[in-house]
Amino acid sequence: MTHAALLAGMGLKPEHYDEAASCEREGLWFEVHPENYLVDGGPRLHWLRAVRERHPVSLHGVSLSLAGQDRLDEGHLARLASLARMIEPALVSEHLAWSAWKGQYFPDLLPFPRTAEALVHVAARIAHAQDALGRRIAIENPSHYLRLDDAALGRHDWDEIDFLAELVRRTGCGLLLDVNNVHVSAHNLGFDACDYLDRFPAQAVMEIHLAGHSRDPALGDALLIDSHDAPIAAEVWALYARLVRRIGARPTLIERDGNLPEFTTLLDECETASAVLRQGVPCHGEVVA
Repeated sequence: MTHAALLAGMGLKPEHYDEAASCEREGLWFEVHPENYLVDGGPRLHWLRAVRERHPVSLHGVSLSLAGQDRLDEGHLARLASLARMIEPALVSEHLAWSAWKGQYFPDLLPFPRTAEALVHVAARIAHAQDALGRRIAIENPSHYLRLDDAALGRHDWDEIDFLAELVRRTGCGLLLDVNNVHVSAHNLGFDACDYLDRFPAQAVMEIHLAGHSRDPALGDALLIDSHDAPIAAEVWALYARLVRRIGARPTLIERDGNLPEFTTLLDECETASAVLRQGVPCHGEVVA
């Protein structure tokens, strides 16, 4: 067994399985949504295991619904824990959002008011998930498209960064800092993205995400969408470089889910991110490769 530091990686897509399994790029890693691999066998799981033999893999969940009101799905947690034992992921992460209601799952990561009650609720669910998985997980900052600050939706008791920091303190979880989410949210809600990144708790950051975004078809520049279907914007690269200068290098993922380009194009974005990381301190989180 050898140990390697994670530099920049990309989301693993079926169109790229062969190229991913054969690629020998130093520091490269791949991330998947575990929900696509919670099966007992079949070609998709076979290819994930083949890629894992060559590269570190991260599991980025989208359906735990940590801020939801339904009980956590124990069957889902058990299957996720089984996949983690099989794959031995370098990182496991989830979203600060909810996506299920009364047994129905929605194809969105939905916001919630950051109240004192929500903090207790989400912290308990993170702690439960970590106990079930037997490992620390990283929680991702959300993208925002509207303000939850009127009487109908409920007012926030906590600033988002303070809320995340308190989750870390109460549960021992880590954080996944999505820089594109920060840029999109800052644009849509009118806050300062640089100030957000400068205040974000550095020691808790286990992973960084970078992605492209798009303009809303109806509202244009007035509303940015975290669409993951375009190259990373120059403004996001600039924010990323600023962040790494402050906190040092962290494993960084290039997210691309739509308008999927060639594998080599994504490798080029990985190399751009890796170049930024090499200027920082060594990446945290050595993993078995």
